[in-house]
Amino acid sequence: MLQEPASRYQGHKSYSYLEPHADYRVFDLAAEVGRVPEHDLGLTDAQRQRVTRLLTEQIAISLHEHPVILPEDVRELRTYNRTARQRTGYEGLARSGLTAVFDNFMAGASCVTSENGWKWNDLIYALGMRMSDLYKQDFVRLATSLDDIRAAKRDGRLALVAGLECSSPIENELDRIDILYGFGVRQLGIAYSQANMLGGGLSEARDGGLTHFGRRAVDRMNKLGIAIDISHSGDQTCLDVIEASRVPVFITHAGARSVWNTSRMKPDDVIRACAERGGVIGIEAAPHTTLSEAHLEHSLDSVMDHFRYCVDLVGIDHVTFGPDTMFGDHVGVHKTYAGNYGHDSGNKPEHPRVEYVAGVENPGEAFGNIVGWLVKHDYSDDEIAKVVGGNTIRVLEQVW
Repeated sequence: MLQEPASRYQGHKSYSYLEPHADYRVFDLAAEVGRVPEHDLGLTDAQRQRVTRLLTEQIAISLHEHPVILPEDVRELRTYNRTARQRTGYEGLARSGLTAVFDNFMAGASCVTSENGWKWNDLIYALGMRMSDLYKQDFVRLATSLDDIRAAKRDGRLALVAGLECSSPIENELDRIDILYGFGVRQLGIAYSQANMLGGGLSEARDGGLTHFGRRAVDRMNKLGIAIDISHSGDQTCLDVIEASRVPVFITHAGARSVWNTSRMKPDDVIRACAERGGVIGIEAAPHTTLSEAHLEHSLDSVMDHFRYCVDLVGIDHVTFGPDTMFGDHVGVHKTYAGNYGHDSGNKPEHPRVEYVAGVENPGEAFGNIVGWLVKHDYSDDEIAKVVGGNTIRVLEQVW
């Protein structure tokens, strides 16, 4: 459910201050609005008005997104990413109703110097290139504090929190965490599916837990004020990080393994441990992740089956949403980078494949439809305020 365009957005397109073809390579890009049909939740006019009111009044934070525009022809994706000039989806974000978005920069797909990604130099390319464009417009602002997020709400802007899904690029250099903090990064993942110097990833057959270096890294993140994400870490590593961190941690984008039995989902003991230390799980919606037996064809309904289960398990104060979407063919992205991502190992239940996740296809429509679903299912204003942003703010007050 798209919202009316934010009045502060004045039509900026990424790198429009440069000369196309001369200064950068041009690609035909996916549409930010209208690429897929609008999802029909069957809301009444009064319910639609309530959705808009809630997104207007409350701070809405997506805990995990990739709000970039992909090439219209996804076969050009590797060539596009190798230029490091991913385009931010300003037009689509202006229709999202969001106050803030945790933008996870493309470390795993940053194949500027290597086909395998997760390289320090590639990460710096990705951060620097997108940040340079960010400073050439005044709708999206880099947020490094809660004051920045609150100011964005006050000024009708969108706060962008820079994050990374994985700490692999720091290798064994602890001070690189400080460097990333200096660049404005305020959220870091531990491991992305495959093990690294910090700990185990969810695709490993054996998870040795948080390493000695990993404990030092967690300590440094705590000292600096960087939010820790364990979404792609192995189960034992997740438990170790939760125990080692002096402040709550995030599972920014995942679901419940009890609802859909894959290694990409979190077992109950990890979700409980995260909540008992004050943390929050953001429900994921990337294609073919948060499925359920009740809704085998991935859609908003199967995503919300994970939401309901997690609320029943740990309470509504510890659940939010990290849809993990982008503007363009997300299924095509998975096919292109399946070898890089390496998180399809382990149990693989059979299910229908979809071309996109109906209702949560992109960052522009996701939160409008999520709030619409919550309104349709009679959640109170206070409950909706918590799960669309309030719970995340509570954690950030302790972390940042």
